[in-house]
Amino acid sequence: MSKYIVADDHPLFRNAICQVLKTLEEGPDIVEAQDMASLQTKLTDHPDADLVLLDLHMPGAHGFSALAYVKGQSPDLPVLVVSANEKPEIMQRAVEFGSKGFLPKSSGIEFIKTAIQSALRGEVWLPDNAGTRTPASEDECQLMEGIASLTPQQYLVLTMLAEGLLNKQIAYELDVTEATIKAHMTAIFRKLSVRSRTQAVLAISKLNLESPQNIDG
Repeated sequence: MSKYIVADDHPLFRNAICQVLKTLEEGPDIVEAQDMASLQTKLTDHPDADLVLLDLHMPGAHGFSALAYVKGQSPDLPVLVVSANEKPEIMQRAVEFGSKGFLPKSSGIEFIKTAIQSALRGEVWLPDNAGTRTPASEDECQLMEGIASLTPQQYLVLTMLAEGLLNKQIAYELDVTEATIKAHMTAIFRKLSVRSRTQAVLAISKLNLESPQNIDG
């Protein structure tokens, strides 16, 4: 029996994926997450998961930084990126950054099945319209490695920083002291090779994706 983590903030889509998973085998173990905070918990609680289906637009995800985090925490856990942002360059980037493929949210049931089965076999699956491979830049790869090296708490601090929260507010949200947040900041700056809050925010913003609602057509 396979164990899946379905991470998406839309309940209807999570339900649709879960229904497809139930057609692949009898009684699969399915764990759901609706944002990055809950996904962090699920990854910790279920280290034996066989596949993560990851939406890049969940609250707290910040685009490809979510993929970097998951790969950093669970290097051997296959990840299948799921998104309504269906630009070919995004599909190719997902694979470049370590996913086992890209599943457009517009996919039909048979496509979803094929993509999941391919990922479980360790193969890479991409739609026919994914175009050709476009290697990521050295800066992008280093940034992904830096984010992958963050601890769960450091990743939370970075995402809150990117959302504009002050140290005092982050400390309150995480129920720790400001001194602890400052210590996390120092570690984050070192791992991302930046020297300030502004540079850290600019760094993670490079991995953001255009919201599907803002894409023409």
